[in-house]
Amino acid sequence: MRGERVRQTSRAGWSVGRMPHVSSPLALIVLMCVCEVLTTLDAFAFASMLPHFQTLWSLSATELGWISGIFFAGYTLAVPVLVSLTDRVDAKPIYIGGAAVIALSSASFAIFADGFWTALILRFIAGAGFAGTYMPGLRILIDRYSGPNQPRAIAYYTAFFSLGVANSYLMAGSLNALFGWQAVFWATAGAATAAVFMVTILLRGKQPVPAETTGSLLDFRPILRNRAVMGYVLGYAVHAWELLALRAWIVGFLVFSAMSNGGSAPLSPTIAAAFGALLAVFASIAGGELANRYGRRRVISFIMLMSAVSACGVGFSGTLPYGWVIVLTMFYIVLVQGESAALTTGTVQAAPPGRQGATLAVHSIFGFTGGFFGPLVFGIALDGFGGVGNEVAWGAAFATMGLAVAFGPIFLLLTRPSRKAPS
Repeated sequence: MRGERVRQTSRAGWSVGRMPHVSSPLALIVLMCVCEVLTTLDAFAFASMLPHFQTLWSLSATELGWISGIFFAGYTLAVPVLVSLTDRVDAKPIYIGGAAVIALSSASFAIFADGFWTALILRFIAGAGFAGTYMPGLRILIDRYSGPNQPRAIAYYTAFFSLGVANSYLMAGSLNALFGWQAVFWATAGAATAAVFMVTILLRGKQPVPAETTGSLLDFRPILRNRAVMGYVLGYAVHAWELLALRAWIVGFLVFSAMSNGGSAPLSPTIAAAFGALLAVFASIAGGELANRYGRRRVISFIMLMSAVSACGVGFSGTLPYGWVIVLTMFYIVLVQGESAALTTGTVQAAPPGRQGATLAVHSIFGFTGGFFGPLVFGIALDGFGGVGNEVAWGAAFATMGLAVAFGPIFLLLTRPSRKAPS
């Protein structure tokens, strides 16, 4: 019996010893950020080729908005269960499952997508897979890395979402030009598969901190009653409305601008969009640092108001010289991304102990509900005001984003400490 115990211990020790698990905070952050980039490549692959699919499948702007937005509808419907589960089980297997779904849906898109309905269904499934990676990946990070520098780690993770977006635009534009759109989705399937293997091999399991109070898995009432949390959550919802609408339609807008200037573009729309997403990485980190230094609510509110004004200006600029449109759009991207990390960090820090998963689930439900409606309303506005070839239509569509984010500073008033009545 004792010999059998020794043999079991030896086998277990040999197995663990051979596995090159990450063992330092820096390695953990790098691992999760790299895997975040790999699983985000699929998220904006369709948006990167939006003008191509419009022509290929004869789609209206509203239909394009549905396909772009349905990804986030899939995310929103899956995220309550998947992220809430991270309060009870390790987020690692959830992440692996989500990345596997992304890989399968991407491969299926390359094989089966042939029009509006197949694209709609497969993008919905991809969004559900992304629900298993984005916030569960953040949960993996915060469960294994705590202390005074945790807000900075969260800012890096949130910012690397934009790096994934940049690579999505760049890869999709390049591969589509060289090998066709199917190659793009085969590549995103391969990237998500790589993330599956990396997390499986390199990450140790870890049980989450148990909640101080028990309740059903989908009981979000304690979160919804928390004024500070909901202030950041509602702010994140209008931020995501603006951000994800912009990312869904930026390539289409820049194509319109290039065509308005005779069709010659020294910087292609997909490369310009990728460069903007790279700027967003630094904007998100900088916004988080400014929020830590000068006050979270003050900084976020200022950025949101600036962004709301800029949205209308950029939207009506499409027929200006293409170079100026690029500059204005890059400035707008910096503003849009500037509050992202600060909002997510605010939600995490305001979360009740042991309920980070449920809090992030609510954060994601509200945020990506906005992410579903943003691209869709944008497309409806485009069709309603004259279509993708009309300058006024683009201005009206951008105005829908500015109007949404203008509500952010109002929602953030909920994060103010409540005043107790004098005794």
